[in-house]
Amino acid sequence: MTLFRKAVAAISVTAACLGALPGHAIAANERVRLILNIPYEPFEFRNKDGELAGFDIDLGNAMCAQAKLSCSWSEQGWESLLPSLMTRKADAIMSGMTISDDRREQVLFSDPYLIQPSGWFAPVDSPLSNVTTDTLRHQRIGVLRGSSQDRYATDLYGQHNDIRRYASADDAVNDLMASRLDITLFDYPTGQSALLEASPGRFRLVGAKIQDERYFNDGFGIAFRKRDQALAERFNRALAELKENGTYQKLVDKYFPETPQ
Repeated sequence: MTLFRKAVAAISVTAACLGALPGHAIAANERVRLILNIPYEPFEFRNKDGELAGFDIDLGNAMCAQAKLSCSWSEQGWESLLPSLMTRKADAIMSGMTISDDRREQVLFSDPYLIQPSGWFAPVDSPLSNVTTDTLRHQRIGVLRGSSQDRYATDLYGQHNDIRRYASADDAVNDLMASRLDITLFDYPTGQSALLEASPGRFRLVGAKIQDERYFNDGFGIAFRKRDQALAERFNRALAELKENGTYQKLVDKYFPETPQ
């Protein structure tokens, strides 16, 4: 074997071994880069001072403090979150991401940190009183691109409706307000905040809240690279401790008073 081939072989073996290693041990005060997509109120948004705020921000910061990790946040488009994680431009995604079997094939999720229903939202003068495959036809449906609501609407209603996908909840809300959409499907807290509370009397929940276990009942999780098991476990322990000491419930009461956990 030539020296060149020996060198290539040695590099290949080393790379394979490194790829098989579990995630490195996480030291106290190690810096963790969290990424998210906004606006997605009340989960993550910018307040009147331009600062990041919301349930995910407060809970994420509390978990980082509990785990003695130094965490930073950066904002990205929804569709770039997973690529950024996989290319090591970030260490974790905490952005109201629903745990699903498809996503589990790519990433390692934390324990669920919140379970919320979804809901259909339409103008108050919409003729729809409920949503079924028979009643929802030939409608323009707004969803967040790549979300569990996108998958739900596409699977169940895509054949007979126009599914319109948006990069942010605000974009979908703006089109609903401008009558460029007939109905939207959001996590219930997002629809409540962005439509029912932001524009009283203009919009309503259509039918019952949705808790379809095939799409939504695994809840929201923090996404990590699969090799970073030690980091995921640090967050899981921190979440359990925050639930034990009451901090978690205080945040739930603050952002989701209708949905005790």
